[in-house]
Amino acid sequence: MTVVHVLGAAGFAGAQASALLDAHPSLELGQITARADAGRRLRDVAPRYRVEKELTPLDLEAIGRDDMAVVCYPHAEAAAVVSDLADKGVRVVDVSADHRLRDATLYPPVYGFEHPRPDLLGEAVYGLPELYRDRIREARVVANPGCYPEATILSLLPLRDRLTDVVVDAKSGVSGAGRTPSEAVHFSSVTENVSPYKVLRHRHQPEMAQELGTSVAFVPHLMPLDRGLLATCYATLSGPLPTDDELDALYRDFYADHPFVEVVGAPPGMRAVQHTNMAQVFAMSDPAGGRVVAFGVLDNIMKGAAGQAVQNLNLMAGLPETEGLG
Repeated sequence: MTVVHVLGAAGFAGAQASALLDAHPSLELGQITARADAGRRLRDVAPRYRVEKELTPLDLEAIGRDDMAVVCYPHAEAAAVVSDLADKGVRVVDVSADHRLRDATLYPPVYGFEHPRPDLLGEAVYGLPELYRDRIREARVVANPGCYPEATILSLLPLRDRLTDVVVDAKSGVSGAGRTPSEAVHFSSVTENVSPYKVLRHRHQPEMAQELGTSVAFVPHLMPLDRGLLATCYATLSGPLPTDDELDALYRDFYADHPFVEVVGAPPGMRAVQHTNMAQVFAMSDPAGGRVVAFGVLDNIMKGAAGQAVQNLNLMAGLPETEGLG
């Protein structure tokens, strides 16, 4: 069995990835690392997952070249360790944002740091199997998508070649902010409230534009719930506007061979995908506005992070894409 190490396993995505790998029939959970929580069992940090393994400081020397790794560090902290792992020959899924953007010049204005390895940016494969499945199978570094971009891209991917302009109104739960507490995600700030944040300046916007190949105006909103994400996308297209029946046929044909995307017959809600690696999409025509309105929902910790990472690991290891994901 291939050993997979999870670096940064005490965070929301890292803990979920560790749990999925701990129960995986063909991948073996290796080191699960943490800094402040080192020495504690993961089940003591994240009781819902019941993973008995102890969190430890990172030991790079103990990671073999035939192993794989999932890096769940914050942005700007992952690039260096991904570089070290890749140089050892270890294949990596980077759950951070440090390898998602192909243009190194975007990292200072968007993420606030100079990327140390532009060569790896050029090599890294964007980890969306619905778009890059064959390249992921052979990749040395896979850049897991951000949760907002993944829901947005999946909702519009069948129309990508015709997009001329996109407006995204998205909503997600507080787990998307990560485990580190802040005033913005304090219970008293979130409960009975819905609020936009980082309006037109969110770090995921360049990622959306990169993969959709068009301009994107993006406004996220924080919802008073744990996990789940809904993207409502207003898309202007080149050429004639498709009818609802044409959109339904197009989407069902496009996603017929993609096991984790369900095309549904009405706008979906978050509850349908929570705690799963499924995404649901739906598109409808708006003749009065001359646009298509498309919806995408997913669980931001599963399909939007840890579940997607395991899906990518399966492809990289030559395993069935769905293995260990329900």
